[in-house]
Amino acid sequence: MLTDQFGRTINYLRLAVVDRCNLRCTYCMPENGLTWIKQEELMTDEEMLRLCSVFAELGVNKVRLTGGEPFVRKNCIDLIGKISHLDGITDLSLTTNGLLTGQYIPQLKKFEVKSVNLSLDTLDEERFFRITRRKSFDKVMKTLDSLLEHDIKVKINTVVMENQNIEDIIPLVLLTKQLPIDVRFIEEMPFNGNNADISLKWNYPKIYQHIKDHFPEIEKTEDPKSSTSYNYKIPGFTGDVGIIAAYTRSFCGDCNRIRITPSGVLRTCLYEGTGINLKDEMRSGKTNEELKNIIVNTIQNKPKDGWEAQKFNLTESQIHQSMATIGG
Repeated sequence: MLTDQFGRTINYLRLAVVDRCNLRCTYCMPENGLTWIKQEELMTDEEMLRLCSVFAELGVNKVRLTGGEPFVRKNCIDLIGKISHLDGITDLSLTTNGLLTGQYIPQLKKFEVKSVNLSLDTLDEERFFRITRRKSFDKVMKTLDSLLEHDIKVKINTVVMENQNIEDIIPLVLLTKQLPIDVRFIEEMPFNGNNADISLKWNYPKIYQHIKDHFPEIEKTEDPKSSTSYNYKIPGFTGDVGIIAAYTRSFCGDCNRIRITPSGVLRTCLYEGTGINLKDEMRSGKTNEELKNIIVNTIQNKPKDGWEAQKFNLTESQIHQSMATIGG
């Protein structure tokens, strides 16, 4: 098993398969997009499969595919199928904005994808356009319906933003009354790709209090080990509510996650500005055993928490890089 210097077991890999996205969400990137990674600098399917296999041999059993938007990558569904058949990978999931996902849902079910995190910051079509700069609200809602019809676990991810979608918090909570979904409200982060600072008026305590003011009977539920969200349930509701303190970073203590960027950089923390490029190591001829040694040594230096990672590894310019380049 992979462990870091603090004795934490690392069994969860977040693999970003592409940096490109078909939305332009205000909290992630500029309206005109980013300078995308050149094709030759992206990992190939074979390289991603090889890394997933190497990590599985080291004890990683959970893989989440992220982006950018995963389905912007050509033949992403084939890659998902191949990863699903790797020995040792028992929990495969993905994060998507839902625009291109609908056509692949039957295959996701076939590949036994455990859950899908669906990015949805509002239930209002006009606000959806203002936030994402695209008119695709109906596609996302159809994807949500189809995922539920196919009995795939759904978690809705909502970034909470002052003056943009506060009025959506309660309607989104109400989705859990009848639907078997988790709605998770996420503190806004500085990884917005446009050098804009955030005020974070809506942090974890304020989001929780806002929900409690409307649902005083809300109850705290047990948080699974290494959970990034603080989880709650409203009595009589089918689904659950969670709050992710992504900026205040109060969940780092038992972190079990690592991530690989679309260009192959292994990052042991979201707030880490550096990392070793495993794609380059593979292309230089490293064997699987040599890759394992590199990975083990890198994870030994995993920081205690996001604040430590930012303090020692993240420059002022890197703090405003886009989440799409880091890997969701």
